[in-house]
Amino acid sequence: MNNAVPATIVLVGNPNTGKTTLFNALCGARARTSNFPGSTVEHHAGLCTLAGGAVEVIDLPGVYSLELDLPESLVCADCIAGRLGPAPDAVVLVLDATNLQRNLQFASSVLRRGVPCVAALTMTDAARSAGLVLDPASIGTDLGIPVIEASGRTGIGLAQLAHSARDIATRLAPPNPAIPYPQASPGTSTCADWASGIFERAGGRPTRAGMDPLTERLDRAFTHPVLGLAAFLTTMAVLFMSIFWLAGYPMDAIDALIGALAESVRSLMPGGLLRDFLADGLIGGIGATLVFLPQIALLFFLLALLEDTGYLARAALSLDRTMRRFGLPGQAFLPLLSSHACALPGIMSTRLIPGRRDRLATILCAPFMSCTARIPVYVLLCGLLFADAPWLAGIAFAGCYALGIAAGLGTAWLLRTTILAGEGRAMVMELPPYRRPSLRTALLVSRDRSALFLRNAATVILSISVVMWWLSAFPRSEPVPQSQALRQVAEAAVAAGDELRAAELVAAAESLDAQTQARSSFAARVGDAVQPVFEPLGLDRQLTMAVLTSFLAREVFVNTVAIQVQSGDDVSDPGTMESMRAATRDDGSPLFSRGTCAALLIFYVLAMQCLPTLVLTAREAGGWRWALLQLGWMSSIAWIAGAIAFRLVAA
Repeated sequence: MNNAVPATIVLVGNPNTGKTTLFNALCGARARTSNFPGSTVEHHAGLCTLAGGAVEVIDLPGVYSLELDLPESLVCADCIAGRLGPAPDAVVLVLDATNLQRNLQFASSVLRRGVPCVAALTMTDAARSAGLVLDPASIGTDLGIPVIEASGRTGIGLAQLAHSARDIATRLAPPNPAIPYPQASPGTSTCADWASGIFERAGGRPTRAGMDPLTERLDRAFTHPVLGLAAFLTTMAVLFMSIFWLAGYPMDAIDALIGALAESVRSLMPGGLLRDFLADGLIGGIGATLVFLPQIALLFFLLALLEDTGYLARAALSLDRTMRRFGLPGQAFLPLLSSHACALPGIMSTRLIPGRRDRLATILCAPFMSCTARIPVYVLLCGLLFADAPWLAGIAFAGCYALGIAAGLGTAWLLRTTILAGEGRAMVMELPPYRRPSLRTALLVSRDRSALFLRNAATVILSISVVMWWLSAFPRSEPVPQSQALRQVAEAAVAAGDELRAAELVAAAESLDAQTQARSSFAARVGDAVQPVFEPLGLDRQLTMAVLTSFLAREVFVNTVAIQVQSGDDVSDPGTMESMRAATRDDGSPLFSRGTCAALLIFYVLAMQCLPTLVLTAREAGGWRWALLQLGWMSSIAWIAGAIAFRLVAA
């Protein structure tokens, strides 16, 4: 082999064997996450220097067999065989000491392929706690390969494992001897007998039926139809509240930092196109991307902790029966619940779902869940619709969430009975042992997911944000006489020492100029052209423009309306609500009639009004055709339902 190229080593094994923890310990911060070419199956790759030289390590997805017709199994088999690129120089078989016999059956299917191998015996601490002490040398003699006790949590054996794998990969150590490994075929006993013999010779012994009493009691509770659901809802409520509240602080900090940076640009640069582009287009576009990062990072950090404890497998199993009624597996509940905070981390967490059809259905229905970006719109419209009945406004607000959930589950059922029809993957899984979660692993997972989001989605979001700014900024309009007059009065106020009054006058002048620019921009012209499409929902030119600009982010709707009616955008401020309520159209009629409020409320519950979500759907689903299908479907039912609501309420 070419010594200039690092040796390539792949980690393979069953799920829940400690394989990824081992990989993180070997590679640490030098790891990256990516998909195999032409596949949505993930792998981790990184450089390990514990072997005395650079070794590339690839962590393949955990599988129960290389022969199954599943994406993960096919990718593992193709990678080992060299069909996805150069064949690996060595394979590290990860064997769980607490489930050695089953792991050995999988190992036989790898060893029969004739690839140079070394085995890592993990979970030995858990095995010893159960009174099981295994001899790695005995296992190695039977397999014909080195077997090294290693732990990614404690660091035991890591350097020895890395050196052994590197020696085998570079042919400094002899290849595997010619040992006849049995077939690991389902339904046959030969492979099971072979694995049992190795297990017993290594010091294993037949165990009594049953499991640890505490584990058994916990499993009965967590998988119970009622107790399991209650435990899951409680856990997810805490998770959701954590994302909703804790992520709010860094999100506010990022928003404030971006705002301060934009203001600095405005104050340091002379007025003009370049200043507006940097402050509003470039910095604003970056802010529109970064503001979601805390939610994504926090969600995946907490999910990694939960998964490491072994709880998520029990939760998914308890919910599988309920979710199957809508064509979704139990693993879909967590992404859908997370989407109530933000659809972006919800869609990214669909990678926990093993079946492609199930994963696609979950991705396509996740944006129906009412995210936090919809809250300002809901508050505004419910407050306008039921100005004199706050309790009805509260019911309407809760009804928005219920409608979104119903639409999402209905969409999933429709997809799984039409274009995504087919047998869902049976939810067969081994319940992993309960463990203390690894903080380091959770931090690495959070870092990887955050970096993946920024790498995959940020560039597209930023590009389209700049385009949206250009549509809103051109053609440039001159300051109107009223704003010029206000600025002259402001100058007089400054001369008189009334700085507060001067600031208020300048703000009013800037609001007038922004309103003029909004009405004369290319975006406004598009709004005028599109307005007939939204007329059945009772929208005029101003509201149509607000709907179009809010495609970048739903909460922009309130800001766009505020600019046009010259009010604040704080929907909790009674003055803002009064200004919105008093706003009129070009013909003098109320801007927000009851029918229009009802139509907009229904529309924003059901519509795909989020560019970042659309971009991420294209990335995670494997193409823009799925994103465009999502956009078309959600926009269509939102328009139809909104038109019906307008007719019913306005009648």
